[in-house]
Amino acid sequence: MIQTKDDFFALVNEIQSSPYYREPLAFGIARVDRGQKNSDKILQATFPFINWQENFGSAAIFQKALQESGKTIPQSGSEAVFDIDENFVAEAYSYCSVWADEAVGEAHKNVQIIKYLRECEDFEDYRLVFLFADEAPQSVEAVYLKLYALSLGKAPLRSLNLNGAFGVLHNVAWSGNTPIELDWLRDHELELKMSGQYPIIDAVDKFPRFLQHIIPADNTRILDAAKVRMGAQLAAGTTVMPGASYINFNAGTLGAVMVEGRISSSAVVGKGSDIGGGASILGVLSGTSGNPISIGENCLLGANSVTGIPLGDGCIVDAGIAVLEGTKFRMSEADYEKIKEANPEWHAEYKEFYKGRELAGLNGLHFRQDSTTGQMKVFRSNKEVKLNEELH
Repeated sequence: MIQTKDDFFALVNEIQSSPYYREPLAFGIARVDRGQKNSDKILQATFPFINWQENFGSAAIFQKALQESGKTIPQSGSEAVFDIDENFVAEAYSYCSVWADEAVGEAHKNVQIIKYLRECEDFEDYRLVFLFADEAPQSVEAVYLKLYALSLGKAPLRSLNLNGAFGVLHNVAWSGNTPIELDWLRDHELELKMSGQYPIIDAVDKFPRFLQHIIPADNTRILDAAKVRMGAQLAAGTTVMPGASYINFNAGTLGAVMVEGRISSSAVVGKGSDIGGGASILGVLSGTSGNPISIGENCLLGANSVTGIPLGDGCIVDAGIAVLEGTKFRMSEADYEKIKEANPEWHAEYKEFYKGRELAGLNGLHFRQDSTTGQMKVFRSNKEVKLNEELH
């Protein structure tokens, strides 16, 4: 009997020493959306709370509850997904009930979830998910758990293995937060339209929108929900304007940033930067030779510009130009000395022209096209990029 908190901790220690226990990288209980035509097809997994390299006591309790309810924790493989039943919930609650009175607000979220499940009559749509290693995801639930980790900032951008995620997820029609099988829509198109019940379809995609799952910080603004994909990470103070803006999964911001352009998958933008209207930061599939791009702090990417190399802090790309790995930029000898001074680790010898890849990651660069000759130039920036604090 677990009657005191000391009993609870003693039980956790006992479980963690047992042969069936495996320490997880991450875990959580999700509510899943099933296919309307094929109920075995999982279309979406919603986690009210995820545990990422934390709360190992709860992990131990959940694994013992699984064991006692007749389920086996696999001792190999990178992930495991379990159906939840009444026996599991009863067992789990019996071990953690000493925390039940304190499980409110931000405290003891795992206990709050078990308390909620005790009131349920049907457990069919709830699953317990464990990740034991960061390998290519094999289930929809594992993909979503990783997307949550990124969007909640529990895992750094570009740190997780998402190989094959597109092959795991299903392409569905999204009506609000509800995913709908396309085959089911086709099968019922006539009756739905004749009866006036055809749903409003917001998108057809394998990924949901960020705001369908994530509550952003109070000072974060997203003016169009379609502009941010689940799996993106937005630091507090980020503003995403409508129009040409977009932030893909596994991409995002590290501080307050103004986003009016496109941040492609794997691209990361430092605090204080401004991504101008229609500006594009290339992703690993769009011309960066597979090298993810980081934009430093207090940078300005002008309207309709294209950036395909990493930038250091305090850089400016003028409107309408493309800064790519192979683009040649003219640099004066005077600016070479100034750029070297701002980047003491840069040991390149002076030459009149540099390719974009040779300038990758340097601080204080200003890229511009000469309006009379059309020549691409780079020089030491003498302008300060500063966001309007009232807007962030």
